[in-house]
Amino acid sequence: MIGSLLAAAVSFFMKDALPPPAKLRPELLEEPQQLATRKAAFETTVNNVQYRIQPKFSYDLHGLVVSLHDSDAWWDYAHREWGDYINVVDFCVVWGENIRRDAYKAISYSNDQWTCWWQASSNETYRAFDGTALSNNHLVTDDPRTARALRKVQVGDQVRFRGYLVDYSVLRNGAPAGTRVSSVVRTDDGNGACEVVYVEDFEILDSTNRLWRMLFKGAIFVFFASLVAWAFLPVKFKD
Repeated sequence: MIGSLLAAAVSFFMKDALPPPAKLRPELLEEPQQLATRKAAFETTVNNVQYRIQPKFSYDLHGLVVSLHDSDAWWDYAHREWGDYINVVDFCVVWGENIRRDAYKAISYSNDQWTCWWQASSNETYRAFDGTALSNNHLVTDDPRTARALRKVQVGDQVRFRGYLVDYSVLRNGAPAGTRVSSVVRTDDGNGACEVVYVEDFEILDSTNRLWRMLFKGAIFVFFASLVAWAFLPVKFKD
């Protein structure tokens, strides 16, 4: 019981640790590829809600996931109120100079319903970090298989997704009831950007912390199993 509790504590902190540069794939050094497209706007339906999607650019990104948000989280009220079931997850990713300089490791990251926040521990760390080589990607899909694959991603995973930078609207009675607009440059404010990406192809390139995650789940199972076993031990009476 004690051993499994210790293993769970250690693996809890390690399962989302960012991998060192030596374990990152060379593709992560590349900038996102963005090309103009003539793909026409189209409509789709998810959870009985209709959406109109307007592609703006084709998009191809390799990145390290440093923080993420699942729109199905119980505390995410904004997506539910807007009827937004097509924005499945948000991935905050780094690439390029932040990988090349090893600048990503000294930064703390977090996501809320809309934004990825990053914070440096010192002025030196802040200067070394390239805010234009980080972005928060609102990943949009109407394909259930792609949605399941996206929700399997954890912090520290290396991913690639391809598709389109898009604007999209929720339609009510055939008319737009609010529109989300994608960034099209990574220098919107000198501090990264927020892309809205309609995902056509997605893959996890590497998952460095898979063993730590397996250990965490196994330790939790063993801990609760040991609790149950302890509860059923026969009572010993003293003479």
